[in-house]
Amino acid sequence: MAAGRMAGGAGAARDLLFRAAAVTGQLAATFLGLLAVTFVIGRVIPIDPVLAIVGERATEAQYEAAKEALGLNEGILTQFAIYVRDALSGDFGTSLLTANPVLEDVARVFPATLELATIATIIGVALGVPAGVVAATKPGGLTDQIVRLVGLMGYSMPVFWLGLMGLLVFYGQLGWVGGPGRLDTTYEFMFELDVTPVTGAILIDTALAGAWDIFLNALSHIVLPASVLGYYSMAYISRMTRSFMLEQLSQEYVATARVKGMPEWRVVWVHALGNVMVPLVTVIALSYATLLEGSVLTETVFAWPGLGLYITNALFSADMAAVMGGTIVVGAVFIFLNMTSDLLYRFFDPRARG
Repeated sequence: MAAGRMAGGAGAARDLLFRAAAVTGQLAATFLGLLAVTFVIGRVIPIDPVLAIVGERATEAQYEAAKEALGLNEGILTQFAIYVRDALSGDFGTSLLTANPVLEDVARVFPATLELATIATIIGVALGVPAGVVAATKPGGLTDQIVRLVGLMGYSMPVFWLGLMGLLVFYGQLGWVGGPGRLDTTYEFMFELDVTPVTGAILIDTALAGAWDIFLNALSHIVLPASVLGYYSMAYISRMTRSFMLEQLSQEYVATARVKGMPEWRVVWVHALGNVMVPLVTVIALSYATLLEGSVLTETVFAWPGLGLYITNALFSADMAAVMGGTIVVGAVFIFLNMTSDLLYRFFDPRARG
């Protein structure tokens, strides 16, 4: 029996190592594909990276020297190998706009995007999941029609237009929220003097420092852009939740539970929603990734100093190192969130562990 247990343990260990190797290989292949796509985009876009660095008044000798320094005089495969080597070492080049390493710039601006997208996702989940569940309990009813209409409006209205209207009404006319940016000018100076950045998220850093006046000002600035993105997220999550719940509520186990006299709230919110959580985790993760990647317009409208605004400004300035570096970061976030959703899928669904 001891030998059997040892053999079983060894088999389980081999299986675990095999799965770990498979996941690692999949992640490596996906990231390599991401680098290949960004490399091709960088070569296809009609912007000369050498000319962007040396300027139009550079001599031919200066141009050729910069080209050789960048490795652009090598063959295309050699250029890609250099590009992969630099990317894996965290070297995405130097930004023309800031004269800083791109990775340093991304590390500075990404927390603002992460903070905005996280709050927006919390809003989307907190409103979208209950709305989808309630709508599915009485399909075709008044609540269902309202939820579907609100979701349709969230899909139909451009996010930049919604942001502009929000600024016009809630900031310009009513004065209920803060304007563009993360802080008022006065509070920016106070933040620099009184708060030591720890996470890069203003709400967390000011709370940790006990600077509640700056915290409230930051909250007044983030509430509108987060609500705009949260509404967009809610529209998607409520629609998918409703669809998943309609499928579950038509299953035999739901009818059996009702026949046995189980309370309706328990049937809906415990059993049906519990089964819905498996695909819903993936939906929420993808929605979160979409907000991290797709908040460019919102950050531009609200002058939010995040990754989206950074990439937009870099693109307008032909700063391809910053554009490609930011794109790689966004793609890496997608890969990480997909992996996380897969792990959560296995956690919620025991059938996927086999």
